[in-house]
Parts: sequence; C-alpha cells; structure tokens
Amino acid sequence: MTTALAPNSADDPLAYRPVALVDLLDRVLATGVVISGDITLSIADVDLVRISLRALVASVGALAQTEDAG
Repeated sequence: MTTALAPNSADDPLAYRPVALVDLLDRVLATGVVISGDITLSIADVDLVRISLRALVASVGALAQTEDAG
C-alpha cells in the first residue's frame, strides 16, 4: 500500500515516487514528530476558551537515544 509522495531526486524537486505507509511510519517513529494545534471557542467575537495542544510521537528507542546523547 502506498500513501504519500516524496521527491526521489534533489536535482528535480517535481519528480515524485510513492512511499509505502510502513516506510513512512518507520521514519516517524525513528526520528519522532511533534504535532501541535490551537483551538479557540468564541461567541460574538469574544474568546471564551483557548486550548493549546502538543503531542510527541516517537518510539521508546528513539527517545532513549536522545536522552543518552543529551
């Protein structure tokens, strides 16, 4: 199964090749990724609630390597 597209050459940024979902997941877990977002609930242009979210997605092995290096 293929999902996203990634450049296959630095010379031609418009050239793309399919990337398997397993390869994408392996790369994300090996290096980690931070997902962040803001949610604001407002009525009549009055902000009532603001929530800021951040999530770190990584494997335990990647986090342990980062901790050992730091």
